[in-house]
Formats: sequence, structure tokens, C-alpha cells
Amino acid sequence: MLRTWVHPVFARMTAQNPTPQTPPAVPIAESPDELRGFDDEVARHDARLAELGLAVWVGSEPTFTDRHAQSPEWLGAALGGDKEARARLLLAGLCRRFPGGLVLRSEGRQYAGEDRPRWSLGLFRRRDGVAVWDGPPDPIECAPATGAAMLPTIGAWAEALAASLAAAGFGPAQALADPEEPEQARVQLSSADILQTEFVLGMAVHDGQPWARIELPAYAAVADFLAALACVARSARACGLPTLILGGCAPPLDATVEFTTVTPDPAVIEINTAPSVSAADFLRRSREIYAAAAERGLAPYRLHFNGAVADSGGGGQITLGGPSALASPFLGVPQLLPRLVRFFNHHPSLSYNYSHDFVGSSGQSARADERGPEARDELALALQLLAREPAPQPELIWHSLAPFLCDAVGNGHRAELNIEKLWNPSLGARGMQGLVEFRALRMQQTPERATALACLLRAIVALLATTDMELPLIDWGRELHERHALPFYLEQDLQLVLAALDAAGLGLGPATRSVLLREEFRRWGQVSLSGCALELRRALEFWPLVGDATSADQGGSSRLVDSSTCRVELRLRQDDAMQGWQILVAGRVLPMCQERDAGGDVAVYGLRYRSFAPRQGIHPTLGSQAPLRLRLRHPSQAADHLVTLHEWRPDGGAYDGLPESLEAARGRRAERVTVLQVPRDGAAPDVDAALLEPGRYAMDLRWLGGAIPA
Repeated sequence: MLRTWVHPVFARMTAQNPTPQTPPAVPIAESPDELRGFDDEVARHDARLAELGLAVWVGSEPTFTDRHAQSPEWLGAALGGDKEARARLLLAGLCRRFPGGLVLRSEGRQYAGEDRPRWSLGLFRRRDGVAVWDGPPDPIECAPATGAAMLPTIGAWAEALAASLAAAGFGPAQALADPEEPEQARVQLSSADILQTEFVLGMAVHDGQPWARIELPAYAAVADFLAALACVARSARACGLPTLILGGCAPPLDATVEFTTVTPDPAVIEINTAPSVSAADFLRRSREIYAAAAERGLAPYRLHFNGAVADSGGGGQITLGGPSALASPFLGVPQLLPRLVRFFNHHPSLSYNYSHDFVGSSGQSARADERGPEARDELALALQLLAREPAPQPELIWHSLAPFLCDAVGNGHRAELNIEKLWNPSLGARGMQGLVEFRALRMQQTPERATALACLLRAIVALLATTDMELPLIDWGRELHERHALPFYLEQDLQLVLAALDAAGLGLGPATRSVLLREEFRRWGQVSLSGCALELRRALEFWPLVGDATSADQGGSSRLVDSSTCRVELRLRQDDAMQGWQILVAGRVLPMCQERDAGGDVAVYGLRYRSFAPRQGIHPTLGSQAPLRLRLRHPSQAADHLVTLHEWRPDGGAYDGLPESLEAARGRRAERVTVLQVPRDGAAPDVDAALLEPGRYAMDLRWLGGAIPA
């Protein structure tokens, strides 16, 4: 469910009052100097893994959206509008950037509630650069032109294909007319009267014009598939076909070829990239994909009217594996996956620091320990039993951990560590690829950010594959969602991860670390006064499902959640000469956590409140509590400073439209934080103190039941 925003009306602040400062501008596109250093560090990272004898291939699922569009297909629908046409143009750009490939169109998945399968466009290539196809191009690769009507020559084409297949050693081939479809023919290969494979030849309508099309059968071996493609190409050339659409079954894959697909998903176009053999290859591939998307007006992020920055809406998962299933590090080192489960349990920053908005037990990337203490205890036992096996087989590893790497209703695809394709016999060959998908990742705004994350995950895998690190599971309890909802503690935890990599000789370079540590999109604003500075950041919130998650209307590709609760992190820094600043909310002094980071001493705390009243959600009697008001107070001053975080423009007016750029969005976020000097009122607000019992890391203002008094 998409978040909706309230338009509250607030009094305009006067010019003589202090004004908040816009946070320092952090460019989304890295500078040329940073990029040069970054590329060198990526190369050194690859060299280090090669020294350790590790082949860790990396794939991804980048998703792009039209961030200016307000039509259904770019807000929540998977199909419709101009999405397929834009996807074809995007694939044409990939064909130019990755030459020598073949466009394959196959039938995509069909999800519950959808009346037809989704489309799927693919680019099939050899990794050595040798062209796989010398036949007529797909219309996607051609400039607009009149299609050749091949209706009178379908039979001749079928005969030519049958002869070419037989000459290539595929056995007897038979060209058959289809009595029910006169514009269609079939070519069958058979042995001992047993049907082995079938090609379907016919016509397809593309952009309102007829084009020749062939449906390819399934092949198990890459060599056979390439040989069959050569036969199709020869027959098509012999018949003078100017263009040809190839559809049917997906191609077989091994370490010598690659297949990238472009498919629709709710609100986005998703690209399932062919796995890269190295981080440098991943960086090169990602830069080309981001550039091809940008050419078509598609962005990896979305800007809200009020300046909030979100990812594209489809996530940015990363998958690790090897050149083959059995050559995957997760199967070559049987204890690697159990160690990875333990490591992620110890470091919540890997689950939340780079996540999309919908996190938690009902989210799209549930942690194994978010399902309650019973599930955590059973997972601990499963890990212990697996550790006793001297050489566990792939199927045992999968069977041991799959019941725990899933969400609350048993959906393994919604786990932060998704092992559906590790060694899952129930999915056949598709499920036995030695892969682990990392799902707790939002779509990254630049290819460098995506690559930095790939390097981080590959370095962690290398660490756990080469050291005997058997960490006990931590029972975080409520602290998991209270402490680690705040960006400050996620940053501190990430520093521990980076330090562990440094100690093992797998550290990431300064440019890579700089990219990893950027979090500009979380900054709401900053207030600087004489003697202190207050930073407001967007913290994580763990939105609950509305209703029964297992009911029919919640079991499709999307589920209804209540996203109305917002959490804000406060960071207060004080000058040594002017200690004693306090933050008050509803008359209560916040019990700030006294911490220290690279910038020195800092007080940290969180606030939760209802930022808008949803049309359908939990707590129907609780209205919007926006704006969030708090007071900055120092005992030596006679006045307080009223700091307000508005959900919309402080003057209540409407925005002209969506922000045109990230810089414009940054300005809108900054103007939403206002500060006003007000007299100190000795009387505290009339609030029942028992309702606002502060937690260790945050106070939940929803217990007030109404507006937040200043």
C-alpha cells in the first residue's frame, strides 16, 4: 500500500527567528577523482579474493521507475501503460552496450490475481564475446520499419529449418502444417517415434505490424542450444526474413554464457542481470545498465512531494554464487552458510542499514530472529546439529536451514537470506544452483553504491569461508527493533563489520567505505544554536500487516500494511563550554543516550508518532499527530527553542509538483524543519505521565492519543 501524506496548515514562521541549516550537499554522482580511486579499490578487492582461491560470482536485480509518472504502472501495477514499450527500448540499449547477443522473448510469471502471464525480454550472450547469432535481428534492435509479411512462406521456412536441423545431426526432422492455424507450422524432431522437441513457426504482431516468430523448445545443454540457433539462423536467412522474433523456453545456462532479462514488477521495470565473475565486471555491467535505463527516463530512486527520498520501489537484491552450482562457495565450504546466518544475527546493520522501507517480521526481507523466541531457539538447535556433521551434503544444508530462513508464514522468498535456489529439490534444476540472495537491500542510486555493497557482501563471504568463526546466536529481544531502528547504532555496528574485515586482511578501501557510509537520504534537517546542534534523521519503522496475512486478499504479490507510524532519530551535540542542553517533548525531558562517535560526544534518542491517518489501518481512533514538536532548552537561557518537523510545507501550501532533482528534494526536506524562539512556560502540558513512559532508545508518542502539545 502506498503511503499518503496529510496537508496540515501551519502558521508561517517570522523572519527574525533562527532558521535551520540545510545539511551539507552530498552529490549522488561521485566525482571523477572518487571514481578513479573506487575502481582501483574494486580491482584490489578482486585480487584479494583470487589470492584466497575464492570464485564468488555476483548477480543483481536492479529496478527502475519513471519517478515523474503518476500512472498505475509506475505507482503499483505490474503491467499496463507504456511499461512494455519502455522495456523494449531499454533492452535495445543493452543490446548496443553488450553486442553479440540474441534477443529472446519468453513468457514470464503469472501471480495470484493476475489475468495473464507477464512478459519477459532477455539478452542471451557468450561470455567470450563470440556472437551467438547471425540471423535476422529482433524488431527491438531495428529502427521502425514495415514488417515483412511472411504468411505465404511459412511452409517453405519450416521445410528449410527441418533440412538444416537434419544436416546438423539433430536426427530426422519433419515440417508439419497446423490445420487449426493456417498461418503456423511446426518442425518436429523425433527418434523411434518418440517426440523429443518441437519448433513452432508463425507470425506475431509487433507495434501493429506482422513479424515472423519462432517458438524455441527447451534444451538441457548449451552446446545443443547454440547448434539449434545456428540452424534457425540459416533457415531464416535462406528464406530472406529481414527480422525474426525468437520466443519459447528460456535458454540453458552454464559458465560460458549469460542471460539478462527485463521484466515488469509492481511500479518498476526489473532487470535480472547475468552474474558477474568479479566485482570489477559487476561495476562495468552496472554502469551500462544504469546508463541504458537513464536513456529511457527511468530512475533508480523516487522523490516524494515533501522531499523524502525512496528507492525505485522494487528493491535491489544481490545474489552470490559460483561458476556452477557445486562450485558455489556456499556448497564448497559447507559451514559457510551457517556462519553467515550467525554473522547476520550479530550485525543488524546488514539487515537494516541498506534496506528498503518495508522491514521487519512482516516485511520483504524478514530476519530469521524476527519470528519470535521459539523460532530463534529452533534455529540455534538446527545450526548446532548441522555443525556436528563432518561433511553435510547440499540437500542437508538446505533442508536444515530453509524452515528458518523465511517470513512468519513460511515464505522463503521474503527472507533476508533467501536460499530458494541453494539446493531446493522441489524446484528441480531451477532450485539447485548454489545461490544465496540478499534481499534486505533497497535499490541503490548509483552503480558505485551497488558495487560497494557487492564488495562488502563478497568480503564477508570470504571472511567466513576462510576462518572458523562460530558465533553464538544473540537473543536481541526488543532491542533488535528499538536500538537498531536508529541510524546511529546501525552506523556503529557497520563499523564493527568493517573492522572485522580489516583484521582478516579483507578490508575495503577508503573510497569504497565512503560510498558505503553515505546516508544523505535519511537526513531531515539540522538546527544550529549557540552552544549546540540538533540533527533530525529518519529512523526505521517496522510497519505491521493489516488483517490476516494468510487470507486470500493478502496472499498475492502485495500486502496491506499500516505505514502511518514514523520514527525520528535525534542527535544532540553540545559545546564543551555550554553543557546542559535538554530536549523536551510534551513536557517530558527525553532521557538521551550518551554516546560517542568520530565527531565526539553525542546524545541520541528516538521518537515515534503517527504521521498521518490512513484510510485503512490499525488504531482507527488515533488521528494524525503531525507535526512533531519538541523544545530545546538550556538552564541559563530564559527562552526555549521550539523545533517543529512538518510533514508538508510549513505554510500549508501545496507543492508545484514533484522535486525536479535530488538537490531540490534536499531543500524541501530542510524547509520542513522550523525553529522558533518561544518564552519558557513554567506550566507543563496537561499530560498523563504514565502514558509517556520513555523507553531506553525511544518514546512512543502515540500513547498520547492525540496531538503532541508543545
